Amino acid sequence: MSDESLHILVFPWLAFGHMLPFLELSNSLAKRGHRVTYVCTPRNIQRLRQFQPNLSPLIHFLSIPLPSVEHLPETAESTGDLPPEKVQYLKKAFDGLETPVSAFFKSACADESSRPDWVILDFAHHWVPKIAEEYHVPCTFFSVLIASSLVFFGPCSELLGGYRTSVEDLTVPPKWVPFPTNVAFRLHEARVFLSGWGGNASGISDPERVASVIKASKFACVRTCHNLESKWLSLLSKLYEKEVMPVGLLPPSINQSQSEKSSKAVGELHVMDWLDRQSAKSVLYIAFGSEATLSIELLHELALGIEMSKVHFLWALRRPAGISEDTAILPEGFEERMKDIGIVTAWAPQMRVLAHPSVGGFLTHCGLSSVVENFQFGHPLVLLPIFIDHGLHTRILEDREVGVAIPRDEETGNFSREEVARVVRFVMVEEEGKVIRHNAKQLKKVFTDQASHEKHIDEFVEKLKRFKLDV
Repeated sequence: MSDESLHILVFPWLAFGHMLPFLELSNSLAKRGHRVTYVCTPRNIQRLRQFQPNLSPLIHFLSIPLPSVEHLPETAESTGDLPPEKVQYLKKAFDGLETPVSAFFKSACADESSRPDWVILDFAHHWVPKIAEEYHVPCTFFSVLIASSLVFFGPCSELLGGYRTSVEDLTVPPKWVPFPTNVAFRLHEARVFLSGWGGNASGISDPERVASVIKASKFACVRTCHNLESKWLSLLSKLYEKEVMPVGLLPPSINQSQSEKSSKAVGELHVMDWLDRQSAKSVLYIAFGSEATLSIELLHELALGIEMSKVHFLWALRRPAGISEDTAILPEGFEERMKDIGIVTAWAPQMRVLAHPSVGGFLTHCGLSSVVENFQFGHPLVLLPIFIDHGLHTRILEDREVGVAIPRDEETGNFSREEVARVVRFVMVEEEGKVIRHNAKQLKKVFTDQASHEKHIDEFVEKLKRFKLDV
């Protein structure tokens, strides 16, 4: 290892939409010869190793168990293990990691060879910068939210008590955006967002956490690229009053391990064999990521809309956390009626599915990781945002005309099977949808521009090195 190599502590929030991008960033740093200590909890580390078995020898996992917290199940270590209303207890348990993390810093910094040069931290880590400062280790905030979403949420002054306190305030672009944009929540999205944005069992709200981390960071870095969000990045730097750097889109390099394959081999073979028998570009892939879920009522309406569309489909349908095995999550007789044109599976190898020539579109919740994975292959999107920043992504994707959202009632967020069928057919098969399909193929060029992504990482690493030399 060269004298210029860094030791970087990487510390994500306990959600797979955060842990996996942080791991992709860690891999990129390790490929450049830097040591990474990736801080996480024991069960999550095991799951991450299953997702990415071929990790660099320069990545070391620091496993720290969560403390017990009332109302938090013993086996819950990520947001995907919990219904939304219990995530607040995970935050409370997460804050209990302060003491063991402090002990790690004390031990690591006692020896110059093990001292971290940087901490890359997530939004929830309001207590980490104080520990790092005690040992003279600088921090940078890494956001898995794209720059346009961060701009929408605003500067630290807004996060800590700005003017947007009602749901209506969140349904229009904020006053600090000087250019035309549609990036804002729908009314039902704003209600869902605000319900989890304020106080919680930990005693520290999400905006307080984010503002604390941003203020303490030497600069910020974002999972995006200049080709997508140049003007948003410039504006975000002004709002944060510090440099904001893109680190690229961190396109996934996920290969299932042998242990993962052995446990799901039958299902994977069934899925891929079924896809092999379908016509080119004829299949709509449906998946909502590792955490986003719909109510049983809306799942039924979605299923009946898919049935009405008569479009072939592959649906990776995860049972929502907290829903018993006895509860039917699909309409009675749906799978039997659909056996000739579609299949429903509890799990699918998403990247392999999206890469398959029979897939011609993706019905998605609009989580950033799913969007990034999709545009490795340029599929048009049927958009069904569910929570957090999904609605903001939807506005951007609609503006670029690479996807069409299923219309929803502004008050309730409900949608009809008829609208599901209409949008699916428009995106997948109808002549009027050709522009959506064409634009999606064109956007693939930005998402698969590996040279651009690598350049962003190189510039990020140079920033880390320069700061180390200047102190």
